[in-house]
Amino acid sequence: MAKKATGKSSGKSSGGTATKSTKKAGTSVARVSSTRGGGGSSSSDTNMSDAFIKLLQSPLVAELVAVAATAALAALAEQGFTSGSTRGRRAGNAVKAAGKAAAAAVGRRLGTEVDEIRKAAKASKEGAAA
Repeated sequence: MAKKATGKSSGKSSGGTATKSTKKAGTSVARVSSTRGGGGSSSSDTNMSDAFIKLLQSPLVAELVAVAATAALAALAEQGFTSGSTRGRRAGNAVKAAGKAAAAAVGRRLGTEVDEIRKAAKASKEGAAA
């Protein structure tokens, strides 16, 4: 993540994506102007970031994280960890299996959610048509 520049120059450039760097006490920070002509963030950027934050705080995302963690722990427990000369290789395989199990569990849960949404939409259409 880039650090915020604290130089005295305004940082605005007349070009599209030009960069300007400033030096202060041996550190350099690059400033990049957007292709929209510089300035602050637009309202659409703010709306998108607010929507993303709301998505992250949604119960669905929390449930997906819980499902993934549960599947990963189950896969790790199934693989088991034993001490020995091949421990590093087994641990790597167990982690891979845990990742695959978590991804599969999230995929199944998302599929279930999408199916429920489709059913609700279909029922809503049929109710409106009647």
